Amino acid sequence: MAHQFGLLHLFTLPLWVFMIAGLLLLDLVGAYSVHYIEHKIKWMWKFHMVHHADTHVDTTTANRHHPGESVFRAVFTLIGVFVCGAPMWVLMMYQSLSVVLTQFNHANIRLPLWLDDAVSWFLVSPDMHKVHHHYMRPQTDSNYGNIFSVWDRLFGTFNHTPADQVKYGLDVLDNTGNRDEDIAFQLKIPFDPLVKTDY
Repeated sequence: MAHQFGLLHLFTLPLWVFMIAGLLLLDLVGAYSVHYIEHKIKWMWKFHMVHHADTHVDTTTANRHHPGESVFRAVFTLIGVFVCGAPMWVLMMYQSLSVVLTQFNHANIRLPLWLDDAVSWFLVSPDMHKVHHHYMRPQTDSNYGNIFSVWDRLFGTFNHTPADQVKYGLDVLDNTGNRDEDIAFQLKIPFDPLVKTDY
């Protein structure tokens, strides 16, 4: 096509390589990168705190995002599309896998340790992502992956804290009285000057 652009079109690739490369690049830019940045820039972190405030992590947590954070994610996904030149079918495949894998890695399930460890070499496993939802650093600032775990391993953000040592929530939020389930309180977190971003 005359209007092909992006990293995926620099070389002639077999279809299966093109697909995997597209999924990896979209995951890097559209998920890992924005997630890492949300943890490092305080005003973005305050939006992302809503996701981390859940003290009972399960599949519902996968859908628990402040509307402002959804805008960040959409912008970075679009950047990912332009950087790699992903065609619509690769984007749709990525979005579909993202929905399924996000439900999987937030699920309140325990795989056998050997299986979870094996899965976590390529995909984000439940135990791997549980560590990210630990209530305090350094665990909170690790395991940023969405679909693929390769980015955490490559960039040194992988953490292997045993899942039975993980406690959910955030140490900088009031976790008493079901505040994690108070929608009004949660939606105001990014704009509340009394909410600390550091402990």
